[in-house]
Amino acid sequence: MLYTIKLNNNKDFVRLYSKGAFISGGLCTVYYRRNGTKQNRIGISTGKKIGNAVARSRARRVIRHAYRENEQDFPKGFDIVVSARAGSTTCKSYHIGKFFKSRVIPAMKDPSKQKRQIKK
Repeated sequence: MLYTIKLNNNKDFVRLYSKGAFISGGLCTVYYRRNGTKQNRIGISTGKKIGNAVARSRARRVIRHAYRENEQDFPKGFDIVVSARAGSTTCKSYHIGKFFKSRVIPAMKDPSKQKRQIKK
């Protein structure tokens, strides 16, 4: 990943969950927020509801590959957390890449959509 740093600290994940905007899809949920730098930071979260360790690792690999394919299109200067859902263990990376291109990237580029959306 050329323009991206890994997001490792738990406090960064918690900050994005509580204060970041999000976009939810069938395969994953993406939380994002500006970080004030020129680089993106990405973290991938997979819970135990996803499946065993093999399934969770596969989901992380697929999400990482989809992000890597679309990295040039993402706007710079964001913290991003991708939280995997159960469908991400059996899908291909182009399904998640299509979700990134159609919904996530346009929402991140539009400043009016960067307000916190309320979960219902």
